[in-house]
Amino acid sequence: MSPEITGYLMEKLFEQDALDVFMTPIFMKKGRPATKLSVLCVPDRRDRLIESILTETTTFGVRCYTADRSKLIRDFIEVQTQWGIVRVKHGYLGDHLIKSVPEYEDCKRLAKQNSVPLRQVYEEAIRCLN
Repeated sequence: MSPEITGYLMEKLFEQDALDVFMTPIFMKKGRPATKLSVLCVPDRRDRLIESILTETTTFGVRCYTADRSKLIRDFIEVQTQWGIVRVKHGYLGDHLIKSVPEYEDCKRLAKQNSVPLRQVYEEAIRCLN
């Protein structure tokens, strides 16, 4: 299958509410190189995503597995950086703040608007938390 199709399919699956899509290089029988497509989704989106995989790719079948997910409680704050406002996601385990992560899209937008490295905006947002 042409690699261009995998990029197109990834975009389409995200548009159809896939939670995550990733591809892993693997070897199949007889040492044939292949790409394993993994798609995470909520159960009510599964059939639509499978239909897209079967119609857009060369595969003849899809394996499905159910998984549980544990996640941190989240909230957002905004920090003012020298380039603009960045939302920062806080993750809590019970009442304990475990991590704070600047929102990528905010940092990316500000980096482009201000012609500065993305890493610099990200690090500034972290500094502004203190």
